[in-house]
Formats: sequence, C-alpha cells, structure tokens
Amino acid sequence: MVAPAALRVVRCGGGTLHGARAVFSADSKYLLCASGDFVKMYSVTTEETLRLMGGHADLVTGIQLNPHNHMQLYSSSLDGTIKLWDFMDGIPIKTFTVGSKLLALYKLASCEDSVFVIIPKSGERDTFQLVSVKLTKGAGQDLEAKELSVVLTGVDASPKCTAFGREGEYVASVKEVNLQVYFFKQKQLNRFSLSTKKTKNGNNHFSCVACHPKEDCIATGHADGKIRLWRNFCHKKEYTFSTLHWHHDIVMDLAFSMEGTNLLSGGVESVLVLWHNESDCQKDFLPRLGSPIEYITMSPDGSLCCTLHKDNRITIINSNLRFSRSIQGLIKSVDVKTGLVVDPRTKALVLNGEPGHLQFYCLQTDQQLFSLDIVQQQYIHQAGLNQTDLVKVAFSAEGKWLATVEEREEETNLELQLKLWFYDEETQSFKLNTRINMPHEDHITGMCFRDMDELEDDSLILVTAGRDCVFKVWVMVEDTDPEAQQSVSWSCDFVGSYHNYQATNCCFSEDGSLLAVSFEETVTVWDSVTWDLKCTFCHPPGKIRNICFGKQTCSKYLIGATDFGFLCCWNLLSCALEWSAHLNVLILQPDPLSEYIAALSWLSKESSLFVFKPNEPQPVYIQRNLGKEKIQFAAFVPRDEPEPVGSEKYLWLRRSQLFFLTDAQELMTLSMKSLEERLTPASKQLAVEESLPVTPFSLLLGKHRRQQSQEDRDLGKLIVHNKHEQESPAVKELLHTPAHVLPSASFLCPIFINSLLISKENKSAEEVTDEVEMESEKTENDSDEERDVTEMEQEDPSPVELLGEMPCKLSKSQEKELRKLRKMDYSWISVF
Repeated sequence: MVAPAALRVVRCGGGTLHGARAVFSADSKYLLCASGDFVKMYSVTTEETLRLMGGHADLVTGIQLNPHNHMQLYSSSLDGTIKLWDFMDGIPIKTFTVGSKLLALYKLASCEDSVFVIIPKSGERDTFQLVSVKLTKGAGQDLEAKELSVVLTGVDASPKCTAFGREGEYVASVKEVNLQVYFFKQKQLNRFSLSTKKTKNGNNHFSCVACHPKEDCIATGHADGKIRLWRNFCHKKEYTFSTLHWHHDIVMDLAFSMEGTNLLSGGVESVLVLWHNESDCQKDFLPRLGSPIEYITMSPDGSLCCTLHKDNRITIINSNLRFSRSIQGLIKSVDVKTGLVVDPRTKALVLNGEPGHLQFYCLQTDQQLFSLDIVQQQYIHQAGLNQTDLVKVAFSAEGKWLATVEEREEETNLELQLKLWFYDEETQSFKLNTRINMPHEDHITGMCFRDMDELEDDSLILVTAGRDCVFKVWVMVEDTDPEAQQSVSWSCDFVGSYHNYQATNCCFSEDGSLLAVSFEETVTVWDSVTWDLKCTFCHPPGKIRNICFGKQTCSKYLIGATDFGFLCCWNLLSCALEWSAHLNVLILQPDPLSEYIAALSWLSKESSLFVFKPNEPQPVYIQRNLGKEKIQFAAFVPRDEPEPVGSEKYLWLRRSQLFFLTDAQELMTLSMKSLEERLTPASKQLAVEESLPVTPFSLLLGKHRRQQSQEDRDLGKLIVHNKHEQESPAVKELLHTPAHVLPSASFLCPIFINSLLISKENKSAEEVTDEVEMESEKTENDSDEERDVTEMEQEDPSPVELLGEMPCKLSKSQEKELRKLRKMDYSWISVF
C-alpha cells in the first residue's frame, strides 16, 4: 500500500474500534483500543485521542496490559507479530514474530515470559487452536517467538469465546454447543455439550464466555438471549448451571465486576444489563446506548465500565450504571447511501451515521463533531422491517442550506420526502425550513445546488433528478402566510424531461449558467436562466454513470463516464467530443479549487486512481492498487493552507486532499507525509521546549533562549549547529528512550563519550584555516565564486564549537583584514 515516490495510501480514520476488547490503564485515566492497524489511547476525562500507535502491518486483534509493568502494553495482529509498547510515550519496545495469523491475545500475571494467542490450525480450514507463546528474551528489538505449545484445539476464532479463570488456574472456551474447560495444574480437560436442537424459544449455541475473578464460576452467553452460570465444572458429571434471561436476542458479551459480585451483559438491544448477585430478580438497566454492544470492559479499580458498539462508538459508564462519556469515531452505518459530502462551514465529512441521522466527522481528530437527526423517527433494531432511510444530501456553496432526501420503500409503495434545512447562527445548528412530500414519483437519483457567491439568495436553486423521467427545479419564495414561522420556503419552479428517459445525474457549471442532466445514454445541457435546452451529447451503448463540469481554465469541458467503461470529454464551445478513454470509472470527483479531476476505476478486483485535467487527455498522476477493498465514494476536502509539493505531478494535492471510503467503511487518503510524520507521537516528533514543565527554571531558560535568538537576529549572525551532535545515535538514544527501558549507564557512557570525540582523520580547525589562507595568497585575484567554494569547505566543527560556543561567520572584508593582520611580523614584541 505504498505509492510510487513520496505519495502513499494511508488509513486516516474509520478504523473499527470493536475489533478487540478495550483495556483501561491501571489508574483508569486512559482507555486503549484496537483501531484497524493501530492502537489508540484516549483520555477518559477529555475523550481526546492522546496516542496513535502504528507499526502493525495488518488489523490489530488483541491488546493486553503487561501485568508486571502497568506502563506497558502487548498487542497482537493478523500480521503475525506481538508488540510490546510503552504506551505513555507511544514507543514500541519489542516486536515478537510468531509467523502465524494471531486472532486473539491473552496475558496472565502467573505467566511472566509467555502469552496466549488463538491461531489457525495448519492444514485445516476454519479450525483454530489456543496456544502458549514463549516470549524470547534478547537484546534486540525484533525477536522471533517460535516456541509454541498447544493448550486447546477446536476453539472459536472470536476473542470473547475464550476466557481465563481464577488467577489463571483454568481456561474456558466455547464453540457452537460445546464448552471446554482445561485445568493447567491437573492437566485435565472437561467437555460439556448442550442440545443442538433449535426450538421456537431456544437456541443453545454459545456466543461468549466470562470467568468469575474470585470463584470457580463460568458465565456463558447464548444465541437465544439466555445466560448460563456454570459451577462445579471440575467434575464432568456433577456440574450444575443456573439460567438468567432478559435479552430477546443473542448475548454479545459478558463481563464480571472486579470482585465478581455483579455481572454485566449486552446485546443487540443497545441496553447494558447489570445482574446483582447472579440473581434473575435483581437487575438494573442502562438503555438507549445507540447501537448493539460488541464488548464490555471493566476498569482495574472497578469505578468505570466501557462498552464498544458496532457503530464504532465507545461509551464510558460509571459503576452506578450512569452514563459518563461517549467517544465517537466514524460511525459504521448499515449502508452509506449519501456518499461523502463536505460541509463548507466546518470542512467536516458528512455522510450516513446512526439510522436516520447525518454524521459530521472531523478529519483532524478522527471523531464525530455532531449528529443531525434528519428522519426524526424512533429506529427499531429488528431485521426485516422497512424503515425510513436517508439517501441523498447536498450543501449550498457557503453551507447555509442543506437538502436531504429520505425514503421508505414497501413492496408496492414508495414514500419520499425532500427536506430543506437552514443553518441558524444562534443555535449553531440546522433548522428544518421546508418539507416536501413525494417530490418525485420514483426514486431520486441526483441532487445539486446552484450557488453563485456574488449574488444574493435569489440565485440559490436546487435541482433534483429522478427515475420518473423528469428533473425539477426548486427555488425560494417569500411566505405570504402571516402565521408562518419561516419568512421563506421552497417550491417547484420548473420541470424538465428528455424523450421520457430516466434522469440519472445532474450538476451545475462553475458559474452556474449551465445545468447538465444525464438521461440514460444522453447528456443534456440547459440554460439555468431560461431553462432552454442548449445541446445534447450522446454516447451509446452504455448509460451515463457520472458527469461533472471542468473548473477554472477548463470550464468549457464536460466530463462523463459510462457503465460500459468509457470516459468522455466534451467541448461545450464546439459541442463535440474532445477525447475519450476506455476506462471503467466508478467515481468521478472534481476538485472544487483547481482544474484537476480524480477518476477511480475498478478492474480485476483492483481500484486505481487517475488524476487529469480535461484539456489534457494524458493523466498527471496514476496510482494502481489503492487497497484491498473496493472504493465506494471519494471527496476532495479543501486544505486550510496550501500544501508544499516537491513535484509537478503532485500539484493536484496542493490545495485539496482526496479522501475515499471503502466497502469496509474505512476512510483512506493519499498523503505525501510519511506514516511516522502522520502519527505524530511524542517519540516521533519530540519538541523538548514544549514538553518542559512550567517551573521557574524552565521559564528562565525559555526567556534566556528567546533573548539569545533575538540578539542573533539583530546582529545578523548565522548560528552554526554541531553536525556531530545532531547525527549522534547515542544522543538520540538518550533523548528519545524512556528511562525505565534504557540500558545501564556503564553501557551508554562510552558510546556517548566517543560520539563527542573528533576523528583523527579530520583536520583541526587551525589546519583548515591555514590551508585556506595559503590558498587565498596564491589565488588572490581569483573570482568570487572560487572564494565562496573555498569558504564552504570549512565545515568541520572546532573544539570550541563542541563546548557550546558557536563562532560567527566573518564577512569577506573582515576576512581580508584578518589575513593582513596574520601576515604582519610580531616577533619584536618578544624582547619585552
């Protein structure tokens, strides 16, 4: 996933937070979660992302605190490695290569030099086993951990289907209708099976397991919503279990409190259930958590509980079952139908969020800014129900108006609503202005605003296109009803059609004077003032999939892509085809701030990106193999400041950044920055001055540095930095490595001292100066260019420089005076 040259594809948000169970730090101040290929650390109090730890080459499948050092964290990944992190600094300490896909990770305090992982069984498909991995001890950072011992075979791949019991004395694993319990000291394996018969009110298939922290008790969740509590399972025939039942569907996860007095359960109902003393009669509820609960985690001190949800939400809950905080990333919607839309006001990405809601997602923080309820109906979490869904979104150019389309489809009936929202500056939110029932007789296929900045609101026009073979123009009119709450409302002003073909796409030219509407295989161009049909472009066979106008110097071109694999460029002045290319374009996305257009194609299970200008058929940039997933949508997001680019082929990234959403709803982007620069942990971009504590000494030091730098600027001096100090690996090691993982001082001291010494091969500063002086005597009449080259050769630092006193660079006139002084004979002064 690395692009040629300096450009690379990186995952910038939307990583699944429910990929593994989250863990709290020992002091419950931080929450650590697996998020795609990364491990994220959040502040529990501020909900802020403090660390983004990257290094794994595939999805992170498990994270566990090191029981023997609570400042360290283990993580496992599908890339076959286990990493040990200092998570406070975001630094990887060790990487252990196991060599097999790791699907889950468990760490016990009783096993100091080993961890437990779930891996696929070699040679057998869909068969997994729980193994113990001995973590090799060694001096290097990258180690191999090939010493594996099998604990259980035939386990489920899910991490919540295996749990370790009291002080690690036994391990319990569930799969289908079977429960396995293995006792480590006795080396005894007990198996228990339930009936495989599914009845109307019962399904015994296991879904999750949790073990009591103090007693020999195992809690299992089942597909029918029941919870079973198993006891006396050390005997194969004398075991007992009791049943708790509240959930109407599958139990997604279970967790005991730290003392084991309470049991927490969650499922598809989005309700957290607290069972007291393992009793069916004593239970409390925390409802309306938004989406199905995937994982439940307790903090080490028992004061907090965390739930991870299917829609990428983290909820932090107090021990008294009161909602505390919510951390929301990019919501995983059931189906993104709105595409990626950019809010002009906040530069946030806008798309489907919770059912019936629009989410405004901040790209910088990887968190949701806010959610707007569009449908305003209670969503029922039940499969098979036809519920109202949000399908189209469009913003006006300045973000004052928002248009949304929602639909609900029965077998023979379609319900459509077009809503127009106005942004209220006082409430800092959108307010509903106009609701239009059934704006079209069939599905709406396209929607766009015409908004010209130089004119007032009377230039604002909304166009919708539909399968009912028409496009409609909606304009604002003053409301004549004295009792109306709104001063303006929207109504239909014009209806257009073309030979009774279905309308599929619509877009306005940059100046708003032309409207392009595609009707199956034909593109029609209309005058936006008189609504006269100006010209048509036809490209059979194949329906028009996407259309867009060129921008700025390329505004005379119209671009279209067909579902038969053709990309066409038409000249609006000559009304002729300028050029065409055989390319299966799924997405056509113009940059609003430049002439560049991005075309994303899909061929042979591979996505490719082509960036071009309409006036040049040759692409300025091509990127093959954007990722493993098919790309659904793309959007250009304007930058706050233009990005400096080093090559002409990257000019299209200067003013806007391209983001795209995959089928797995992961947000990707193309970046010129390296992965290390993007992650920006303290270990990668150290700013020592900023990290100094606010003490009298630090304030004095900062004041002294500011004064010194100001004096240097006033005098026009050039400070020459010490090369050896900057390039010394010993100094970097000392500054960048936490104290608790550094080797002994006796080991580092010789390396540090040697790094400060000057090599014998280098000439001293005096010798270099003398050579320069002799050279200047011989070639006194040489050109200035040769003299400049001679001066640049004196770069080796002198011993004075190493002590911190930086010499200033002399001007040419000063050097001439110095040479004259050196030539003078001062031997006569020795007599005195």
